[in-house]
Amino acid sequence: MTTDPYLTRSLGFLLADVSRLLRRRFDSRASALGLTRAQWRVLAQLRRREGINQTALAEILEIEPITLGRHIDRLVEKGFVERRADPSDRRAWLLYLRSEVQPVLDRLREMSGLTSREALAGISQADANRLIEHLLTIKGNMLALDAAETDAKADKATG
Repeated sequence: MTTDPYLTRSLGFLLADVSRLLRRRFDSRASALGLTRAQWRVLAQLRRREGINQTALAEILEIEPITLGRHIDRLVEKGFVERRADPSDRRAWLLYLRSEVQPVLDRLREMSGLTSREALAGISQADANRLIEHLLTIKGNMLALDAAETDAKADKATG
């Protein structure tokens, strides 16, 4: 293992490594439910944004709409998701969770909690809370920078 501080203490590398390790741990648990990582990511986002259209969900997940369509097809086949026509756009579908998926979502939440507890072992609750607050601040900073860049590009294009 490298001892190069740039690789071991760099915020970007460290966040990427921790994220990968958390996903891998969670994946091994979620596979027992017969779900792929892509499927549980879709379900998790739908839980937060039920009624969203497929195009917007694909953007959030940073995948192509056709790829999301295949994932949704599989989740529909499992009886977990339903598509409803968008009353404001006859070409679009709105996505909703079916009641049959609730026990799976509850189990995924339990698995997520266990994975988090394992990851935070040896860290006090106060420090864990501070870590979460710091990560939320970092996320907010990055989102604000993205929004400012998008606004600047729009101003430049119209100006």
